[in-house]
Amino acid sequence: MTQREIYKLVEKLFSVQFTSELDLLNALVRYFVDRKELNIIGGRVWALSQTDDFYGLEFQYGEMDEIPDNYSVKISEQPVFALLSARRTVINYETDSLLREKGIHQYSATGVGEIVKRASGKYYSYALAFNGLQLDQDFFDILSVIGSAATTALRNLSRHAEQEKLMRDLDKASEIQRGLLPDHLLNFYDYSIFGISIPDNIVGGDYFDYLKSPEDNERVSIVISDAASKGLPAAIQALFVSGAIRMGVGYHTKISSLISHLNKLLYETFPFERFVTLFYCELTSSKNGLVLFANAGHCSPLHYSAQNGESRLLNPTGGILGIIPEQKFSVENINMNFGDILLLFTDGILEAQDASGNLFGYQRLADILKLHFADDAKTLAYKILEEVQRFSVDAMYSDDSTVVVIKREKVDSLQKTEYTRPTDSIEQSGY
Repeated sequence: MTQREIYKLVEKLFSVQFTSELDLLNALVRYFVDRKELNIIGGRVWALSQTDDFYGLEFQYGEMDEIPDNYSVKISEQPVFALLSARRTVINYETDSLLREKGIHQYSATGVGEIVKRASGKYYSYALAFNGLQLDQDFFDILSVIGSAATTALRNLSRHAEQEKLMRDLDKASEIQRGLLPDHLLNFYDYSIFGISIPDNIVGGDYFDYLKSPEDNERVSIVISDAASKGLPAAIQALFVSGAIRMGVGYHTKISSLISHLNKLLYETFPFERFVTLFYCELTSSKNGLVLFANAGHCSPLHYSAQNGESRLLNPTGGILGIIPEQKFSVENINMNFGDILLLFTDGILEAQDASGNLFGYQRLADILKLHFADDAKTLAYKILEEVQRFSVDAMYSDDSTVVVIKREKVDSLQKTEYTRPTDSIEQSGY
């Protein structure tokens, strides 16, 4: 299973209202132990004592010998608990004699919740531990996503009342966020680009931008991202991503280095595991339509070919940002011929649901491109939003929605970069 698939499973699980942190974590352990494809034998929830330096067993589940109730492990005898605060997720061999007697020889653990400072060090409030048939790098990555999403869910549970107090500030925040977005339409040499973002709430976690260095008129960068959180927390992270990306482009940072630095900044700046997906591409004035791109766990954009009428996916070249501090991101390229379209979007488009729970999906997007390839970028963007809105009008769940259409068209003469704000507003369009 991919990181994205795991995150969506966890997000769906956490859509249920839980009454306590342990109820939430117990449900999470039970859910993933029951998924046969993960080959997990057993899972446990360990909670840090509020007064002493030990972790107590709060919950166990799976096909393994039962550990005694109220069993605890001293931190001094299990240094892995201190290691979690630095690495969050580890794979280790069990050293506790009783746990080994119960059949636990190798396990993977991840820290969850807030980090608590003690005289002996820093420790997560909870640790989730799993033992299974195959604990490898893939399982390590999966558990990192599970731990990150669980931490976000715990904080959402405890901060619900706090967020209500912030509602009076949301209107101002929405105004600030709208100011971050670029003018919808951009003309750059042979390319016509149109983007639009519609938050599900007053503010949201979707973000897109057109970025150009004042010293280089021969290339322009386009970025689209989606924060895992919702509402104000997501908007804060979108603001952070916006500033970091703009600064990186201003310093002429290479794409791979830019994304790697952003990943590390997100990991270090947001301790409660709010992370983002991001797609970054760079258009150039080259005659062969060269486009460089990096995809950090984002929805795979669609590249429509005018030559054969088919669309192909630009799949991730690296993982989701903010989960693991040291990640590498490769840069790939495509060539856009005249008439080609590059469609960028967030999961509010791709995963829009109808009343029966069916997803809008890639195929419907590809069909729209094939049917409306002759439309200009703006018309095509609004057409996609219209189709998604019609499809999901009776859905129970909704999300922020962002679309950026990049189309290469023949022009009478080469154009320099030109930003244009359309005469009609989002509000006037009905979206």
